[in-house]
Amino acid sequence: MRKLLLILLIFLPLLYFSQEIPFPSISIGVRPAEEPEDLVVTLEILLVLTVLALAPSILVLFTSFTRIIVVFSLFRNALGTRQTPPNQVMIGLALFLTFLIMQPVWNDIYNNAITPYLNKETGYQEMFQRVNTRIREFMINELKNHHNEDNVFMLAKNSGIEIAKIEEAPNAVLIPAFVLGELEVAFKMGVVLYVPFIVIDMIVASILLAMGMIMIPPVFVSLPFKILIFVMANGWDLLVEGLIKSFAR
Repeated sequence: MRKLLLILLIFLPLLYFSQEIPFPSISIGVRPAEEPEDLVVTLEILLVLTVLALAPSILVLFTSFTRIIVVFSLFRNALGTRQTPPNQVMIGLALFLTFLIMQPVWNDIYNNAITPYLNKETGYQEMFQRVNTRIREFMINELKNHHNEDNVFMLAKNSGIEIAKIEEAPNAVLIPAFVLGELEVAFKMGVVLYVPFIVIDMIVASILLAMGMIMIPPVFVSLPFKILIFVMANGWDLLVEGLIKSFAR
């Protein structure tokens, strides 16, 4: 009896799937919108997909993320802890700090651009224009706050574009100028972070050399002291506070 049941369990599926079963067909096509609302929904879907595809570039290039993550990387190298904190922690903290710093900009965009569009008070062209204006205002303020306007004029000159002030610069010039400015500010902050740690390394190396311990790498001895001094000085709070205050907003 068990052998018969086993044979049935093996051959019944084969008998069932041996029959001709029509496969479902999938077709993708474009049909004209029957009502204006259908076109609006389609444009909204395309807009969402576009934003999702460009989200990494928008986050890195148009916000404060670049400066924060570069400063964190330089700080980790200056401290000498290699992969501590790990990259996931640093990127996560940089993301949340970016959301905090950019919150006034996001609120302004949502209230003055997205909400009127969702309420059908403005068209999508007007919405894009308002979003572009607010983001340009943030980038221009940061360039002026750190006196990096020369980046805009340098890129405009080499691109054959004549501008009298940075407000006249197109996005193709303003965006790379903003990124260059963020890198310059981040490296300046990194130099300030390096100085106290270099002093500690030099003091430890001098002491080891005076004691004749030339075979011991100074980094192994100075690392605990650097971490201790950084913790006692409440370094994380000072570092994050300095990053937040470095933005004009």
